[in-house]
Order: sequence, then structure tokens, then C-alpha cells
Amino acid sequence: MINKDDLRASVGAGILTEAQAASLQALADSRRGARENLDPGDEPFELFKGFNEIFIVVGLAILTSGWIGVVTFMTIDNGNIRNGLIIAGLLGAGIIWLLSEYFIRRRRMVAPAIALSLMFAGNAGFGFAGGLAEIFMVARGDNSSLALPFILATFAMVFYWFRFRVPFALAIIAVMAFGVSILIAGNSNGAPNDTRDLFLLSADGPFALITLGIGVIVFAIAMMFDMSDPHRVTRRAANGFWLHVVAAPALVNTLALSLLDTGSSWSNTMLIAVMALFALVAIIIDRRSFLIAAISYIVVLSSTVFDGEGAVFTVLMLGAFLVFLGARWENIRAKLLRALPGFVPKHRLPPSV
Repeated sequence: MINKDDLRASVGAGILTEAQAASLQALADSRRGARENLDPGDEPFELFKGFNEIFIVVGLAILTSGWIGVVTFMTIDNGNIRNGLIIAGLLGAGIIWLLSEYFIRRRRMVAPAIALSLMFAGNAGFGFAGGLAEIFMVARGDNSSLALPFILATFAMVFYWFRFRVPFALAIIAVMAFGVSILIAGNSNGAPNDTRDLFLLSADGPFALITLGIGVIVFAIAMMFDMSDPHRVTRRAANGFWLHVVAAPALVNTLALSLLDTGSSWSNTMLIAVMALFALVAIIIDRRSFLIAAISYIVVLSSTVFDGEGAVFTVLMLGAFLVFLGARWENIRAKLLRALPGFVPKHRLPPSV
């Protein structure tokens, strides 16, 4: 392990400059800090660093409310809604970008970064949709003009992520990509008759396949981030965390609802098998976030699909299952890793304790 004396010696020998040595020390402190307060095998998670960040988020929320009011009055007084939305969108994007430069790149704040990412996504979607979409067509239920604005808004969000590298922004990008895909499919095949058609593989149209495909793609990208940082000490681990939060409901949504819709005697058994598979995957990749997002959806689904008694017992069993896993996670994971075949790249997975 290289310590501060080694860094000083490297500077003295001309191997590193003082700036490089300081940057290397800062990186080492940051990587160590990501794990120093965690129990072995725990999953890093951070929404804010202190109450000052919450204070700033509240200020940003109030600022956003005021900005929406200003935009509303500006467009009404202007009489030209489209031009007003374009100007408001560009100006709002510029303000959010400047705030992001300060709070994200300079101050390295977590909660304001999440809030600013949401603000930028909303501003981009609102600005592009208001400026480029045919508003009267949308009012009549024709969404064919919305695809291009939301594609541009998604690319704007991608550009925002490349600049500021906010992990939460990746989850927003995944959701926006899903929305764009559904819009394009709806323009080609007609709008879905019901929201359930978005998740039923037996429904007309490719909507459920799109949902399932987006879930698989997002999960694959999340695993790329995870496997590049198995010890989870860099921002790549946070990228994977938020992508798993999006991927799990997309996958479970389609599979669970499609199985339950069959009404066959084996559908409940298959659903249990699918959830068991999700649990095994979550334990092997050491992502509680992946499993909790999936099971949270099942809890919501059970209250709407099952009858009263069935929903109660389903929630009870899922709760007991989660408590058991939380208590024995590492022991179960260690046994599963030992049982994996040799071709599985265990060195790219978080080590067991």
C-alpha cells in the first residue's frame, strides 16, 4: 500500500508533480471513504451527505415552483405559447447547467445532484415538447409529434450525464428511453387500449416486448458498471445501483403480470420460480437494490390482482422472505458463490466475506 511518505518521495524524485500527488491522495481518500463506515459485504448507498444538502434541495424546489409560475405568466402574456416555451426551456436549461457546475462539479453534493438531474430532465422534456410538438394534435390524442421532442430531450440528458456523471441521471435516461420507445411503437401500431397492455406479452402490439427488452438492456449496462468495480468504491457502483432500480421493475412487471394473466393452474408456481430466480441473481451479484425493487412491485401488484386474503398472505410471505434474506444474506451468498461453476467470472463479482 502506498502511503503519504511514498507520495512525497515520488514528488521529490520527479516521478509525480505535487498536483498529481494531491489528486492521487484525494482519490485514495475518496475510495476508502466509500467503504470505511460499512459492514463487510454491505451495499453502498447515499442520498445526501448532510442537512445542508436537504436545505439546498428545498431551495431548488421552491426555485422550480417560482420558475414554473414565471413561465406560465410569460407565455400567457406573450400570446405565443410555443415561442414562450422554447425561450423558457433554453433559459431554464442554462440556469440548471450553471447550478450543476457549482453544486455537482465543484461542491460534489449528492442530493442537489439528484434534484438538478430531475429538473434538467423535466426542463428538457417540457421545452422540447412545447417547442416542437404539435400542441393541438396532442390535445386531440394524437401523440405522433411527441417522439422527436422526447428523443432530443433524452439525448440532452445523455449529454448532461457525460458532463456531470450523476449516477441518478442514468436511471432518468433509462426511463426516458422507455418512454420514447413506447411512443414510437404507439405511433406505428396504435396506442395501447389499457396500461396493462404495456406489460402483457399476450396483448396486441409490441409494448410488453419493449418493456422486457428495455429491462434486459438496462440490466446488462448495470452489470457492466458493477463488474468494472467489484469492490464498489467508485462512482461506477452508484451507476449500477440506480440502473438496477429501473431494470428490476421492468423485468418483473412484464413477467409477473403476463404469468398472472394466463389464469392457468401453473402460473402461480411459475411466478414463485421467477421470483426465486430474481432472488438468486440478486444474491450472486450482491445487489439488494435489484431484489427490493422487484419485490416492492410484487407487493403493489398483489394488492391489485389478488383478492383480499391472497394479497395479505402474499405480502406476509414476501416480508418474511426479505427479513430472512437480510439476516442471512452473506452466508447464503458465500455458499452460492462456492457452488457456481468455474466459467463464471467470480473475480468480477463482489467478494464474499
